[in-house]
Amino acid sequence: MKPLHRTPSAIAALTIATALAALAQAPCAMAEDKKAATAKPSLTVSTIRPEKTSLPIRLTANGNVAAWQEAVISSESNGLRLSDVKVNVGDVVSKGEVLAVFAPETPQADVAQAKAALMEAEAAAAEAKANADRARSIENTGALSAQQISQYTTAEATARARAASAKAMLAAAELRLRYTRVVAPDAGVISARSATVGAVAGPGTELFRMIRQGRLEWRAEVTAADLRNIKIGTSAVVKAANGSELTGKVRMVAPTIDPQTRSALVYVDLPPNNGKQAPFKAGMFATGQFELGASDALTVPQQAITVRDGFSYVFRLNQDQRVSQVKVQVGRRIGERIEVLQGLAPDALIVAAGAGFLNDGDLVRNTGAPAQASNPIKPAR
Repeated sequence: MKPLHRTPSAIAALTIATALAALAQAPCAMAEDKKAATAKPSLTVSTIRPEKTSLPIRLTANGNVAAWQEAVISSESNGLRLSDVKVNVGDVVSKGEVLAVFAPETPQADVAQAKAALMEAEAAAAEAKANADRARSIENTGALSAQQISQYTTAEATARARAASAKAMLAAAELRLRYTRVVAPDAGVISARSATVGAVAGPGTELFRMIRQGRLEWRAEVTAADLRNIKIGTSAVVKAANGSELTGKVRMVAPTIDPQTRSALVYVDLPPNNGKQAPFKAGMFATGQFELGASDALTVPQQAITVRDGFSYVFRLNQDQRVSQVKVQVGRRIGERIEVLQGLAPDALIVAAGAGFLNDGDLVRNTGAPAQASNPIKPAR
């Protein structure tokens, strides 16, 4: 095969074509360089780094508010008319306070009759004793037979027994008279009233219900897996449906677990709040949080988190002043800070505010760290 020889004219034409191609590409490269040089940031942002802080460990639960103990106050009188009711639902009463009064005429008459019977029995007993004493004094003289002396001593014992029986009847009559006054067995708050003036109540008829000592408790439903974290004395902040809050302590953990719900009741004592205007009422639904201590956590400001499509993201600032959208997993929240569980390095530089206006790859202008909040969370040591 013969070697290819190019003529001078062909070489010149090739050189001109190469030069023209280079001239054609030069404006494109210059345009790209000019565009890069004139690119403007889409947003001015401040940046921060995540902080390691100490956050409280809390367990949230739901449950009902109930009375610590509810006393049922019933009638102990038989067939008496209720003449006066002195308290109503919501009243705060003290131990021994009179709640209702039955008509006392019949018991008073029984007491008077029992007193008279006792006086008669005591007089008979005194006479029998005197006769027995005289019989015993002449026992050795032979004036009376042994049978007669035995009759006198037996009569003395019988009269003494009748006097004791009359005394017991008087005590029973006086007790029935005391039963005409229904008193509170303990201090507390009246929670229900069925007593009505003029009604004739039989023995055992319920007249009132009372929350003993005004004490309420929160019966929280806690799953079996979380029970091991709760101890007697653990603090709990309970919030009622009306927004009221109280701090109580765990009094007892139920010894059994409901086989249907797989949860157990945790009994939390609440501070007494007697009165009609008490913020917590028995029967209320309430939610609460058990205070289980604290642990270190990596946190960022709430403004640094943006939620898109149901996921949480932060924007990390790269060295080229562009941001990268990073998916993170969030945990506990306290104040204006949120715990980041996964997805973020402790030394990452992230956008502190305005993340909701950014997209992945945006060019930004960084102004540094924002001003500190007035009440920052104390960093963990």
